[in-house]
Amino acid sequence: MRAPWIFGYGSLIWRPAFQFQERRPARLRGYARRFWQGSTDHRGRPGAPGRVVTLVAAPDQHCWGIAYRLDAGTAAEVFAALDHRERGGYERLEVRLQLGGPAETQGGEGEPIEAICYAAGPSNEDYLGEASCEAIAAQVRRSVGPSGRNDEYVLRLAEALEQMQAEDAHVQEIASRLRGRRGGPPA
Repeated sequence: MRAPWIFGYGSLIWRPAFQFQERRPARLRGYARRFWQGSTDHRGRPGAPGRVVTLVAAPDQHCWGIAYRLDAGTAAEVFAALDHRERGGYERLEVRLQLGGPAETQGGEGEPIEAICYAAGPSNEDYLGEASCEAIAAQVRRSVGPSGRNDEYVLRLAEALEQMQAEDAHVQEIASRLRGRRGGPPA
């Protein structure tokens, strides 16, 4: 078995919690990251879901994240753990990435690789769908679950993307609202 890659675009950026051989910034074209998935098992509770990110098709956009190359010998174990971690509506999705961060690729193409990521769509029962950034921030502010406060999730994601120099207007807008200021264009 060839060593597979995992693409993280949410908490996997700052908390992978699995062993990997290599970690690289990467870009996924044709998708955007959105806080449209409900979380009743990590950042919220049944009846009071938090909001976490998923991917939505967006042909003219891209999503920055981290690609992790797994060890072929432990890949099955890692996938089993991720299947459990992402059980709240997420399914495996095969994607094509370009390796390299914003500063490295400067708008050009990075090395292409095939990877697996987890995405949740409208057919799962926890999917919340589109809402204004104001409504999302208000829901995030009041949500907490077994993995902690929902606002911590958003702010840690925003911080990780800032450290990568990866722009994401949707994440930045919600994080700005949580920090108590309105900034950036509405997403």
